[in-house]
Amino acid sequence: MDGRFEGKTALITGGAGGIGRAPALRLAREGARIVLVDLDALDLVAAAAPVREAGAEVLTLEADVRDAEQVERYVERATEHFGGIDAFFNNAGIEGTVHPLTEYPEELFDRVIAINLKGVWLGMKYVVPGMIDRGGGSIVNTSSVAGLGATPGIVAYGASKHGVVGMTKTAAIEFGDAGVRVNAVCPSPINTQMMRRLEASRTPDSPETTRRQYEMRNPMARYGEAEEVAALVSFLLSDDASYINGAIYNIDGGGRAR
Repeated sequence: MDGRFEGKTALITGGAGGIGRAPALRLAREGARIVLVDLDALDLVAAAAPVREAGAEVLTLEADVRDAEQVERYVERATEHFGGIDAFFNNAGIEGTVHPLTEYPEELFDRVIAINLKGVWLGMKYVVPGMIDRGGGSIVNTSSVAGLGATPGIVAYGASKHGVVGMTKTAAIEFGDAGVRVNAVCPSPINTQMMRRLEASRTPDSPETTRRQYEMRNPMARYGEAEEVAALVSFLLSDDASYINGAIYNIDGGGRAR
């Protein structure tokens, strides 16, 4: 495993969040140069520190993934700084708050779709051409188990993640013969701040109630950890997964096996 990404550059959006930080550290330990993209400047600084301590070169870039000009610019800056992008974890996303479909706020719906779906599309739109010029690369998009079934109360999140699954398969078919592999990971609840917010939104008076409910529905009776997602992401981004393209991977403790 050591050195799989030696001499390669990995770009991670949502790089300041839990599911972004863990792969950044793992890829750094495997030799990658790291580009972290996020909207939160202070959290980017905190996320970059352990990656540097692991010995990696790190570039941090503030950007709103909804904005085409900002996406194009973060890709340009990463390319200028490191010479190109070999691996792309297209991960930025938000959960939104919990509402019945008929009461879901339009402004929130638009925001969730713009970040989770449009942001993923824009990322691929601007990263893929450079990968093709370099002879190929690997992309992992973050979907969710909510993109594989129905999750009441978070209609925009579920719709956005279903869309990511569809875009992933489309991109895999369109760019596979150019050497660009595109896959997606679909985590169930992962032990991050996103889940703390979702728990508080579902049962404000007792967030731990929501956590217990999620855990009881899981065959392994627990949340996943960001490091477990990172292990799958790093594999899919690596040459060890050289014939895996257009695949949608559950990482859910067996939850979808029911």
